[in-house]
Amino acid sequence: MEESSRCIAYPKPGLGRRLPPISRKILKLHQIRVQLFKTEFGQKLALLKVAAILAGVAVVLLLTAYLFLAIGLASLIAAAFLEHPYRWVYGFFGVAFLWGLMGGIAAYFAKREFALKGIVPRRTLEVLKGDKIWLQGEAKEHL
Repeated sequence: MEESSRCIAYPKPGLGRRLPPISRKILKLHQIRVQLFKTEFGQKLALLKVAAILAGVAVVLLLTAYLFLAIGLASLIAAAFLEHPYRWVYGFFGVAFLWGLMGGIAAYFAKREFALKGIVPRRTLEVLKGDKIWLQGEAKEHL
């Protein structure tokens, strides 16, 4: 046998030996970030539960008031067209136009509020962006 075939090639310390410390750091970092997200999301969810119950009660009461108000306004408009056979049609279309206009304005403001405040966990996303930059730096350092 040749002398070169008897040599045992030992691996050089490379990525395989460097990976376990990095993977432990990444795992711990991931666990911390998941816990941060769960905490922040849990806080928002607790607030949303209370708000949802109050919103449900408000919707029922406001819908009842809305129905009585719509019928009353339609009656007022119909009273203005006493002799006309389509007086109730005019009354209901007049109320529908008014509600549509007010609903459009309310939808615009609601959309604007959601866009400004949002329900995305901003702190968690900022921390994760920082972690991404840190992880990229660590990977470059170890490679």
